[in-house]
Amino acid sequence: MMNGLFENNIEAPLAERVRPRSLEDFVGQEDIIGPGRVLRRILENGKLESSIIFWGPPGCGKTSLAHLIAESVDAVFIFFSAVTSGIADVRKIIAEARGRLSAGGKKTILFVDEIHRFNKAQQDAFLPHVEKGIIILIGATTENPSFEVISPLLSRCRTFILKPLSEDDIEAVVRRALEDETGGFGKRDIEISGEVLRYLVHLSYGDARSALNALEMAVESFSDERGGLVITKEIIEDSMQKASPLYDKNGEQHFNLISALHKSLRGGDPDASIYWLARMLEGGEDPLYIARRLVRFASEDIGNADPEALSVALNAKRSVEFLGLPECKLALAQAAAYLAVSPKSNAAYRAYSKAAEDVREHGPLPVPLWLRNAPTSFMKKIGYGKDYIYPHDSPDGVAAQEYFPEKLSGKRYYHPARRGFEREIIKRIKYWRRLREKKKTDK
Repeated sequence: MMNGLFENNIEAPLAERVRPRSLEDFVGQEDIIGPGRVLRRILENGKLESSIIFWGPPGCGKTSLAHLIAESVDAVFIFFSAVTSGIADVRKIIAEARGRLSAGGKKTILFVDEIHRFNKAQQDAFLPHVEKGIIILIGATTENPSFEVISPLLSRCRTFILKPLSEDDIEAVVRRALEDETGGFGKRDIEISGEVLRYLVHLSYGDARSALNALEMAVESFSDERGGLVITKEIIEDSMQKASPLYDKNGEQHFNLISALHKSLRGGDPDASIYWLARMLEGGEDPLYIARRLVRFASEDIGNADPEALSVALNAKRSVEFLGLPECKLALAQAAAYLAVSPKSNAAYRAYSKAAEDVREHGPLPVPLWLRNAPTSFMKKIGYGKDYIYPHDSPDGVAAQEYFPEKLSGKRYYHPARRGFEREIIKRIKYWRRLREKKKTDK
């Protein structure tokens, strides 16, 4: 199945043509393929007995490692894309693999690129065949496998975590593509200064494929009639297919970045808060999503320590709706800075959580009769509203009234922090409680 895997195909993209053909050509990922590491032993010994998952960002070498395994092991190796193929193709592959085993033939290794694209039911289709050893599965994913790969399948796989390539790694990959006379541009008169090369590397954000794609676009689009080219920064900028750092609005990074923003706000760091905000906005995040999270934060982590915080967050949300991008970015930055430096209190959050626990534990406790409204004569007759004390009839506006169901009498949920405006709220609560207790005693 793998014959001709590394044969040069002039129609293939540059990134495909210059894939590493041996372990010595592979750059980066020393943590998993360095001397003595498990994956290196697999590549050197040519034996793969268990299924594996490669998890890492785009362009870090997942597919290249799969190619190297394909060349090193004595098995039928099948490459399969979860984007372009479906479950019917899986069934056919498994039937052929079962037939080979029955005939005493080679094992089948199935490489599934972007395995996270398969839903739970589709991934379930692999499970019995992986368990029985009919296939050895290699899955590649840019998403956190603990979220995107079903637990039974994940537990039967060894997961290797790949990191973004360093700038030195990317530079080595690009230089090899420039020098490679078979699949790269070694036979072309291409000039690029060290400064421009580092600029290309920097804009690639650890993604070798992105760097190679930009290099290929630059060469193919700007070369002169003889195929020569002096690559400049302007050509690199024009050739890059993405102008902002990698950001997947639906993946793990989305949740990592909003978590970083939330924690920076909570920690009182306006600079870090604005940085993470910019990461999300420049990566293409919906500004309305961020605005909603700021509104939530204002109540969850600031609350009445600064009652203005909620107004600031809501005004930022309105600015997003009124202005849209790019103008609304400044309103969000202003709100983020304000929320970060506001005094913090999660008293309202904790109070609601405790009250909700009592609601779940005790169920729908009846509302005391004196708190019920009595819009009809019948309801008055049966006691609705009876003995209700109207606070405004008292000079101090406080009534010695029980407002809880009997079972929860005396409960305390709200414990303001001794920060910001909640220090004033503590004084008010104590004052009102003293008044109520006095009125009860005077009865």
